[in-house]
Amino acid sequence: MSRPVMLITGASAGIGAATARLASPDYDLALNYRSDRDGAAAAARLAEAEGARCVLCPGDVSRAEDRAVIYDALEHAFGRIDVLVNNAGIVDQSAKLTDMTEDRLTRMFNINVIGAMLMAKEAVIRMQAQGDGGAIINISSAAARLGSGNQYVDYAASKAAIDTFTKGLSDEVAADNIRVTSVRPGIIDTAIHAKGGEPDRADRLAPMVPMRRKGTAEEVAEAILWLASQKASYVTGTTLDVTGGR
Repeated sequence: MSRPVMLITGASAGIGAATARLASPDYDLALNYRSDRDGAAAAARLAEAEGARCVLCPGDVSRAEDRAVIYDALEHAFGRIDVLVNNAGIVDQSAKLTDMTEDRLTRMFNINVIGAMLMAKEAVIRMQAQGDGGAIINISSAAARLGSGNQYVDYAASKAAIDTFTKGLSDEVAADNIRVTSVRPGIIDTAIHAKGGEPDRADRLAPMVPMRRKGTAEEVAEAILWLASQKASYVTGTTLDVTGGR
């Protein structure tokens, strides 16, 4: 039998790349990236060494033409999709709302919310046509319930939208045996902090976490893969915190 196919958006680094590495013994992989082809290719090499077939799917999830290219590459390589890990997202420089521009907010929501919703739409259409279900795991953030005031209220609001979308979509597609969940990472040691202008943020905030440490991308990936698996066959419409208790 052919192996199930997992599409991971934002797979060139961090949680996306870790998910690809850990999924490779069990899934064939479509790895999306926007600009870091080298990172995505490195993730693919590691996955292929573990037996996965991989295809790179370049594209910006916020652009309709790019979403079409991503799914065309997936279909040409594998002809189906069983799991979508909706991971692509951005954060901006730390700022108060009074310093944020309309362009910043538009870009944030176009990628983190609208792009994620439309990637999920395309996955649902294909899973329904296949007729044997599937799983969508949206990557949220603990910021969705913490608010991130004085830092990233735009990012936090976009992730809160993802949590609401997760619940709503799960209700729409549960009868098709398509499970929709989200994962809320906390303080995780990835490059996203540097992209937000605070490369030492994970180390600085680790003492605030009840477990007194930052998490790893691999710990988040393990949660994603559990939700994707049949071990979570009766789990849908919910959000799993991977936050060390924060």
